[in-house]
Amino acid sequence: MADQKNSNDAEHKEEMQPLLEMRSITKRFPGVLALSEVNLTVSPGEVLALVGENGAGKSTLMKILSGVYTSDHGEIIFKGKPVHFTNTRQAQNAGIATIYQELNQVPQLSVTENIFLGNEITKSSGLLNWKEMHRQARALLAKLHLDIDPRMTLGKLGVGRQQMVEVAKALHHKADLIIMDEPTSALSIREIHELFAIIKELQSNGVAVIYISHHLDEVFEVSDRTTVLRDGRHISTQPTADLNVDKLIKLMVGRDLSEQFPKEQVPRGKEMFRIEGLNRGKTLRDINFSAYAGEVLGISGLVGAGRTELARAIFGADPIDSGAIFVEGKKVTVNSPRDAINNGIALLTEDRKQQGLFLQMPVRENITMSILKRLTKSFVTSQPKEAQLAKYYIDNMGIKVANDTQLAINLSGGNQQKVVLSKWMATEPKVLIFDEPTRGVDVGAKVEIYKMINQLTEQGVAILMISSELPEILGMSDRIMVIHNGTIGGFLSRAEATEEKIMEFATGSDKPASNRINGDSQ
Repeated sequence: MADQKNSNDAEHKEEMQPLLEMRSITKRFPGVLALSEVNLTVSPGEVLALVGENGAGKSTLMKILSGVYTSDHGEIIFKGKPVHFTNTRQAQNAGIATIYQELNQVPQLSVTENIFLGNEITKSSGLLNWKEMHRQARALLAKLHLDIDPRMTLGKLGVGRQQMVEVAKALHHKADLIIMDEPTSALSIREIHELFAIIKELQSNGVAVIYISHHLDEVFEVSDRTTVLRDGRHISTQPTADLNVDKLIKLMVGRDLSEQFPKEQVPRGKEMFRIEGLNRGKTLRDINFSAYAGEVLGISGLVGAGRTELARAIFGADPIDSGAIFVEGKKVTVNSPRDAINNGIALLTEDRKQQGLFLQMPVRENITMSILKRLTKSFVTSQPKEAQLAKYYIDNMGIKVANDTQLAINLSGGNQQKVVLSKWMATEPKVLIFDEPTRGVDVGAKVEIYKMINQLTEQGVAILMISSELPEILGMSDRIMVIHNGTIGGFLSRAEATEEKIMEFATGSDKPASNRINGDSQ
């Protein structure tokens, strides 16, 4: 019945006068046809999911709609009238708001200041009318059921609340259409449910939402219709109720993905890595575990449990109070990332843009920067060797670039992740830590990253994989270590692991027999 209702609602919306029509949108960049004759429509009060692999054209299409880019061909009809936006302010004034994955805010300013930034209310004297702005800010936040003091500094709020402030800002601008680009990438489960409730409320008030996400479960939960782009072209628009995960993935990638998690079993080798008695303040306490050659040790736990803190401590990015690190049975000293790299430990960070890449540098230099010593003689880097190494990884990783001098900032998220992975693979690591390896990556690129993990384990590398996605942890891990409040909550073998058991360990509600040092049962 629910599916039938959703289908009927979607059909009804299609019969309405569209709020937005994008017709035959085409956009070229040097050497790249980013969009070719793309059509898209949205009705008032509709949630339209926009999906596709990284590089499919989603962001380019939305940047044209929001005035960041102008199209080479095509037209936009908004609220029944042709529009041509040459900047974001024009789109905003027309009633189109965008909430980006990387929030466009000033964390040092107050909530009120962020909501009214560029649209401040003044008194007749020309001074800012703080009383009225705070009043309106409270009213906007109340509409979203948010108990936030608008005078507080935005940066003191969690990411989820900061995102809700962006929604309040969109309401202040009286947006008829809100574009949400990967809105849940940094939200907790509770915050995701709050966002979905707000989207439903926006719908009931006639506000339309274009929802971009790589999380297909969210697409099915929140959207009325789904538009699929592939290689810059419109592939399909259908009521979401008429789709399923397999059908949607096939539309996105143009092929069947026979296995979402193509895990290959590799015989476990020698102990490659061991931690004994690691402590760091209140965040990490008495951590003991081993990882083996050819193994993927999944690391799970709730947000704030200490997973990323553990990765940073192992990599020497944060100092530890006590503990010992062993690589191939030898005790090593790791006081800095350089020490870690020299001892065969590499870290693929959660935030690839801030911590993994130099965005304004070419792909070639990003790949080779971690091994420049090997490419340098008499303080001069060998350009042919650097180009040869970059080409090897570009080819083997399937990195989509015009050439190796293309800036990293201009790559899709999936290709940026491959560049970061290439950088670390060039160091020939013995232990490779992945912190959220597929965050912000589409389904096709995810499978490619999983296959790279398989290649690494076949080469005898020990993988520590931190992930908030339980299906990913279950699908790709040989063993699972669960962190709870800075301590090890338990270990699970691949055979015994379930989402329920992981959550029991993560919440500290159960300590079954399998919770032993290393959980080494095979």
